[in-house]
Amino acid sequence: MARVYTVILGGGRGTRLSPLTRHRAKPAVPLGGKYRLIDITLSNAINSGFRHIAVLTQFNSASLNAHIAQTYRFDIFGQGGVDVLAAEQTDDHMDWFQGTADAVRKQFRRLEAAKTEHVLILSGDHLYRMDYREIFNRHVESGADATVSVIKVPRKEVTGLGVLYADGEGQIRTFREKPSATEDITDVLPPLSLRQAWGLGDEDYLVNMGVYLFRFDALREALADPKNVDFGKDILPRMVAEKKVMAHHFDGFWRDIGTIESFFDANLALTAEEPPFRFHVAGAPIYTRQRFLPATKFLDAQVIQSIVSDGCLLFGARMERSVIGIRSRVQRGAELKDVVMMGADYYEDDDTRAENARRGIIAMGVGPGTVVERAIIDKNARIGANCVIRGDRNRPDQDGEGWVVRDGIVIIPKDAQLADGTVI
Repeated sequence: MARVYTVILGGGRGTRLSPLTRHRAKPAVPLGGKYRLIDITLSNAINSGFRHIAVLTQFNSASLNAHIAQTYRFDIFGQGGVDVLAAEQTDDHMDWFQGTADAVRKQFRRLEAAKTEHVLILSGDHLYRMDYREIFNRHVESGADATVSVIKVPRKEVTGLGVLYADGEGQIRTFREKPSATEDITDVLPPLSLRQAWGLGDEDYLVNMGVYLFRFDALREALADPKNVDFGKDILPRMVAEKKVMAHHFDGFWRDIGTIESFFDANLALTAEEPPFRFHVAGAPIYTRQRFLPATKFLDAQVIQSIVSDGCLLFGARMERSVIGIRSRVQRGAELKDVVMMGADYYEDDDTRAENARRGIIAMGVGPGTVVERAIIDKNARIGANCVIRGDRNRPDQDGEGWVVRDGIVIIPKDAQLADGTVI
């Protein structure tokens, strides 16, 4: 798809995912044991044949940049590649990205140099599998200036999302950004003819997925006004009023992983016998960095409805409905239930653990006899022996030494250490 240049937005602060984003960009947050969020969007683009890709970064981008550089290296005889475009001060722009549209505006010279006809704009923090050739075909056949991918959502779930009204032909006429739970939005219910054509329920609304395909000239015109800093708040509402903006109906699984609760639930949903999202589909896998780790070793361990990634050491532990990340070490007698454990960036050998023990440093992983429920354990965390860590849906947000509670989920941040016998 040489006619399409793909831009993935990866520069937001990701404050709602803190502390997971304290030292990394949101698209670099680990997912499903061995992947990162950015792998989803990049894999969708590559599997769709869209190989001219740029990722725009800004905050805490070091780990994201390294992951992309180590993972997405295309064949030298093939066309395309993944470029990382970091926010920078220039003679034209002295400030940082002010929004999603402003980020694209400040890198627009790169798009012009690519001599493309269409620009695909994607978010780097959504979980879904999509063939972008379908939205491209819809976009070209309809002669649209812009095409927005939409998905049906019941009224109770639309709060915080952009709601669209499309007429019987699928042309978007109204755009309502993030209505409140009590706001009357019945005026943007899809018409009967569209509900029938797209298989929508009587109370299903169409919401913006954050997948936009623009005709290049139309995007350049929209970005010419520096007041347009965000696609959802500024660009789309104005284009709907002045241009031909079409809706592309996506009938599949999609999740915005923007909060701790949504991240936690999305990970645990992967452990189901029939998960809503699969990382491998024949001919269209989700790619990630090849690490060449050994197979996981189970020594008298019990694993129930869980995902265990490569290179783990599980000694006499019990895991239920949990996601265990690469290089995780869980020691004898530990019990994990409803846990997302991200694993470790490196191994500690026996000599290192012995030396650390003499210095009062706990071994990486989960110590013997420790019980963990409804929790997220970030990378390289060190949890001592006989600890008790329990989240609860009704528990208020809290901050402690080496731990926090968000959305009723206990989070042990990256590199944190909890002493033996800690109770949270």
